[in-house]
Amino acid sequence: MTEKQIYQIGLTMINGVGDILARHLLQTLGEAEAVFAEKQQLLERIPGIGSVLAAEIKRPEVLQRAEKEAVFIEKNHISCYFLADANYPARLRECPDAPVLFYFKGNTNLDATRIISIVGTRNATEYGRELTESLLKDLSQIIPDLLIVSGLAYGIDICAHRSALRNQLPTVGVLAHGLDRIYPSSHRSTAVEMLERGGLLTDFPSGTEPDRPNFLRRNRIVAGMSDCTIVVESAEKGGSLVTADIAFSYGRDVYSFPGRVGDSHSKGCNNLIRQNKAGLITSAADLISALCWDVQEPITPVQTELFFSDQEPLAEQNPILRIMQKEKEMHINQLALALDMPVYQLTTLLFELEINGKIKTLPGNIYKLP
Repeated sequence: MTEKQIYQIGLTMINGVGDILARHLLQTLGEAEAVFAEKQQLLERIPGIGSVLAAEIKRPEVLQRAEKEAVFIEKNHISCYFLADANYPARLRECPDAPVLFYFKGNTNLDATRIISIVGTRNATEYGRELTESLLKDLSQIIPDLLIVSGLAYGIDICAHRSALRNQLPTVGVLAHGLDRIYPSSHRSTAVEMLERGGLLTDFPSGTEPDRPNFLRRNRIVAGMSDCTIVVESAEKGGSLVTADIAFSYGRDVYSFPGRVGDSHSKGCNNLIRQNKAGLITSAADLISALCWDVQEPITPVQTELFFSDQEPLAEQNPILRIMQKEKEMHINQLALALDMPVYQLTTLLFELEINGKIKTLPGNIYKLP
């Protein structure tokens, strides 16, 4: 760890100086060391600084904390990325509020040719999990070096990381705390596995607790790291929508899987599409086409037959109707088990049947014949 890097870390530890103001200081004074070397009276004259922040910059505790952090990252083999460094990720550098400095532990290229962020609700349904797994399985077959970014949170985030690992895709988790802990602790084994194929990234120093505001702050990195942000499943309000809005403000592509009208777990996704903030996708093929990625082999998704002839006897028309003919009503999970079919595929078929008046839907994902 060089003295220059200690000044760079120190720049991020000044109370009241965030990324935008730190960037302004760098533009004014040239480098981090010059910020600390400048006289207090001259610092006060810099627009946005004033006497209070100038006094904070001159506090000796700032560089003492930076030295302590330098010992921690060196001991734990953590890489430090500074905004002015050549190896700072190009996509993230373009963002106006990009972190002046962040920490990374892992083994992957943060400037990979293709990077996507996948986010969604913490209360993921089976539908959302299966969409995530299907998407990454198909993408891995056509883009084996695709980097997957998410937030290591419950629900869609951890599903994205685990699906990426299962399909041999590198994956990076952006944390809302320091690298001296993993939150939630139940995701520790996945996080450790990610260090071998991907990694963990944060702009928070060690000792930082996973407080609520930190999760909102880390969302800008999730959005800024990638070519596009995909919202798999989201309620009407939620952190994944914040990430989507940030990506949209950066001019990055946003995509979303649609859900059933009235489904509380998909209201956020449907709203993004309705507001023209997100493009609608249903498969890996849709995503690749929307991003105009030049890939060697086109993806040919297998489509389940949706239509059937009204002239055929009911028992021969459709396997869903054949099963429901024997039951008065069935929950979607029961149908999925009986048909040996993923819920996300079944949802599409049920929707088609409902439109055609072949079945009726009841509250609680219960279906029955008219």
